Amino acid sequence: MTPQDLVLTPRGVRFQGRYYPCSIGKGGLRADKREGDGATPVGAHRIVGMLYRADRIAAPNGWAEPIGPNDLWSDDCGDENYNLKVRAPYGFSHERLRRADPLYDVVWITDWNYPYATAGKGSAIFLHQWRRPHYPTEGCIAFRRDHLLALSRRVVFGTRVIVG
Repeated sequence: MTPQDLVLTPRGVRFQGRYYPCSIGKGGLRADKREGDGATPVGAHRIVGMLYRADRIAAPNGWAEPIGPNDLWSDDCGDENYNLKVRAPYGFSHERLRRADPLYDVVWITDWNYPYATAGKGSAIFLHQWRRPHYPTEGCIAFRRDHLLALSRRVVFGTRVIVG
């Protein structure tokens, strides 16, 4: 591990010597992650993208991409675009990236089962804002808004997220 890694610990995520409280998946940590199990996958994952709501916040860094009004994320195991960003209208099951709530005002994309996905292994393992303190996610890691924004300015493309 390096000081640039984000490391999930029982106290929260450790980054550059500081701890940030976070939420994980309602299914706990799992080495055998499956679509819909609500678990956060164990392993070393890299940050391979960052999206943000340009209509709500300024770009957190020079490499984040704005979320468009038709941007979606495919979570359908039968879709050839499973676990990829797609655009509406879309005929397969998906998650809307441009949400009414603030959870995805900034969202980091991990390389979990991405970009070459195995159907059923789990999709959309993101880092994003939490609903409230320690409220579980569907498998993502979620932070307090101010912490997520501060971290978004300091992580770089390829930063590792160590889980487990």
